[in-house]
Amino acid sequence: MNLARHIALIDELCFRPFPAEHGPSDVGFSGPGHHVAVLESGDRPDLDPAGWAVTADQFEKDRDAVYELLASRWGDTDPYNLQTVRLRTEREDLPEPWAWLSHHAGMAWLWEVHGTGRWVAVALADRDPSGSVQLLAVVTETAPP
Repeated sequence: MNLARHIALIDELCFRPFPAEHGPSDVGFSGPGHHVAVLESGDRPDLDPAGWAVTADQFEKDRDAVYELLASRWGDTDPYNLQTVRLRTEREDLPEPWAWLSHHAGMAWLWEVHGTGRWVAVALADRDPSGSVQLLAVVTETAPP
């Protein structure tokens, strides 16, 4: 993990313009009002379940290390429960990127970045049984639901 690079990317995304259309970006994908950056990506569980579990554990530690640095800057925060957001998507039309994130991660560290009009979330995407585990940073102008 390159913690300094992760923090620098999150800082840059707090000021990067949002595209008019959904699509891939140099760090993941973006759409109107949001950027999703893949900070780290591991093996798919169907290729190596044991390795996937080790990677998920390491990425969880990396997520928490990113939290420590951002919390020292923007303040401590409670974990944001994305599972309840996911349940709400069954009966409500929730805004992106929150609906998408709730289907990929169970919790996120979340801050409102004062002076930018943006929110930052750091999450571990480990819910897709056929996908790779990923450490994500989400920057959006949409407040969490």
